Amino acid sequence: MIKNTHKLDRYDRQILAALQADGGLTNQELAERVGLSPSPCSRRVKALEEAGVISGRTTLLNQKALGLDLTVILQISMDRHTPERFENFERTVRGFPEVQYCYLVTGQDADYQLKVVVPDMDAYQQFLLGKITRIDGVSGVHSSFVMRKVIDSTAVPLEYLTHS
Repeated sequence: MIKNTHKLDRYDRQILAALQADGGLTNQELAERVGLSPSPCSRRVKALEEAGVISGRTTLLNQKALGLDLTVILQISMDRHTPERFENFERTVRGFPEVQYCYLVTGQDADYQLKVVVPDMDAYQQFLLGKITRIDGVSGVHSSFVMRKVIDSTAVPLEYLTHS
């Protein structure tokens, strides 16, 4: 487990918070924000990456500005609960750029929950009928349409990190 292999101190937590808020910070900007000189700051970031605490960096795009106005939460039921069915489903949906996340879930009638982003209802219908329902083993689909995003974050809560 990562938390056992890399002890996080105050500077590490500040670095993580700053990078979650703005992953595009230069090392100089990051160092200034956390109160370190650039070289030690860069070494800490590299150590966090090597420890797997930072798994990558990405640029978040504004889907509305790009005309991707419809967000759908899909609940998918499978006909059989076999490793082969699940592996095939997961391999197939990984190839769909419309899918922002896919979770294998428990505690409800569905086996999978997906978040899908498309331009409009016509595009969603094409996605649903042309891709999702054609995957072997899909026996049921329930679609919920997002009316408003109240919280839409990629940040993990850092307040649970232990202090060193």
